[in-house]
Amino acid sequence: MIADEIAAELDKLRVTSLAPGRVAVALKLARALDEIADGDAPTSQAVIADKLDTIMAKLRALAPPATEGDVLDDLADRRAQRRGA
Repeated sequence: MIADEIAAELDKLRVTSLAPGRVAVALKLARALDEIADGDAPTSQAVIADKLDTIMAKLRALAPPATEGDVLDDLADRRAQRRGA
């Protein structure tokens, strides 16, 4: 469900220690979305989804830069393979 997806993204972002309060709110909002029945209260769903989107954007901005798998790492790997061949 949504809460599982958000929790996985938060783990990947590694922001829990940087903004534990925001992380807790994001998880609570995601659980609230999961608890609303599909045909029930579309306005409530929209408001919660908007708030969740806003807080996730802030958390993504706080996330430390990714250190593995970027373009420079790929180039370095290719160079190491060429030199080893």
